[in-house]
Amino acid sequence: MSHTYKKIELTGSSPVSSDDAIRNAIATAHESLEHLRWFEVVETRGHIEQGKVAHWQVTIKVGFTLNH
Repeated sequence: MSHTYKKIELTGSSPVSSDDAIRNAIATAHESLEHLRWFEVVETRGHIEQGKVAHWQVTIKVGFTLNH
């Protein structure tokens, strides 16, 4: 069986961790998109306050299959 994929770029954020930022982006995408299959991390960045990491932002590309 062959598939056709579409790839989109998302940026998730979290005050907890980069992993949590990724999970937030995927969970939000899942609310409106079907057949999510994979992701790849494109960029990781964060915000620093008083010498500590205060917030994570992670940009990912998410691939999903299109309906036939």
